[in-house]
Amino acid sequence: MTLTPRDLPLRCRCGRARGIANEIAPSTGFRIVCYCGDCQAFARFLGRPDVLDTAGGTDIFQMPTGRVKLTAGTDAVRCLRFSNKVFRWYTDCCQTPIGNTAGPRFPVVGIIHSFMDHDADGRSRDETLGAPRCRIFERSAVGPLPPNAPAPLSLSLLPVRVSTLLRWWWRGLGRPNPFFDEHTGAPLSVPRVLTPGERATLSQ
Repeated sequence: MTLTPRDLPLRCRCGRARGIANEIAPSTGFRIVCYCGDCQAFARFLGRPDVLDTAGGTDIFQMPTGRVKLTAGTDAVRCLRFSNKVFRWYTDCCQTPIGNTAGPRFPVVGIIHSFMDHDADGRSRDETLGAPRCRIFERSAVGPLPPNAPAPLSLSLLPVRVSTLLRWWWRGLGRPNPFFDEHTGAPLSVPRVLTPGERATLSQ
């Protein structure tokens, strides 16, 4: 597959699951660093502490789901849920976090940096995505924030995010959604729902 300058290759750590994110630029999505407890628990569940920064933050690029295509290894894609709000996608071949979605009709996927193949792309994360626009849920950080941590989410950024999301919805950029069946809305993989005990263990 020929890549344009605005395409970003996607792959898991072992290379079984692959894909392409189209129309990638700092202006076509929102790069954030999330310190929430669920993102940290997700990395612990997968045994991937390397996905987190020193304070427990996850580098995420929020973009339209319709601009993401999974081209290989979909049989290795799995889903985890801590609540009814977020589907967390990963590969069971090498425990690579892929991203987060909110459901089949919500037009946003948060692609986690571990699924981005910057070596193949030849560009750094900052060159491709721009610097992170903000950090969220920093009260759940497990240590001092890194010196280069982005600023907290500001009130001035909220209207921009909301208007962008509505624009994606209006333009139909949430479809097709690679993580859900286009006709039935069923997830690509039956979500695993952790028991309260499993969830508590991951939170320790």
